[in-house]
Amino acid sequence: MAKVFRPSSRESSILSKIESSKEYERKKALNSVREFANELCNAVASKLVENKLVETTSKNSLEEQILLALEKLGKMDAFEIDYQVAPFRNLIPNPNVVSLYLTAFVIEKLVNHKDVIDVFGSDEEIYLTIHKQVKKILYS
Repeated sequence: MAKVFRPSSRESSILSKIESSKEYERKKALNSVREFANELCNAVASKLVENKLVETTSKNSLEEQILLALEKLGKMDAFEIDYQVAPFRNLIPNPNVVSLYLTAFVIEKLVNHKDVIDVFGSDEEIYLTIHKQVKKILYS
């Protein structure tokens, strides 16, 4: 017969605090996106082009598309965000929601934009490039 797991009140408390802190960080990141969207879109677009992960005919158009994605992210609810990032959820352990959303946007949507010639590199390389900029701007 299988043993029934009944967490103690201490374990429940710890698990609850972990979930609360994750949710707090997520909300904080999404609120910061609204404040720093212009700066973040410029930095992300520049690094994607500099690192030769995105080849484009117009960097300004790339920045505009990323800005639109960030503005949309700021207005989305949790379910919509989770739906968009679902295919990339296991890309790395403990991903940042903003970095993961932008990675999904670049890989799934931006690749089909008229001014984007091609997207290069692995999903993880794209995520790490985007995440460096997100960390620098949102968490500095």
